[in-house]
Amino acid sequence: MPDMDSDWISLNKLKPGEEAIIRGFGVNSAVEEYLMELGLMIGTQVTLIKSAPLGDPIEIKVRGFFLSMRRSEAQSILVERTKRA
Repeated sequence: MPDMDSDWISLNKLKPGEEAIIRGFGVNSAVEEYLMELGLMIGTQVTLIKSAPLGDPIEIKVRGFFLSMRRSEAQSILVERTKRA
């Protein structure tokens, strides 16, 4: 679990164009394993590309690939911003 004094936020809090580094997961190990299979590993850079008009799904870029996911899934991925939009 992250230090509550850190600058970590949920991936779903990023704005389009913002970049971040994955720092942790707030899910059980089975879900974490699934996210890692998608290329979402601790230390990996992600960019929020866009959000659908009603907020779901969001599109991110990770390891040169585009990935769509539900905002609720992105909420469990903890990131640290590296570039603001």
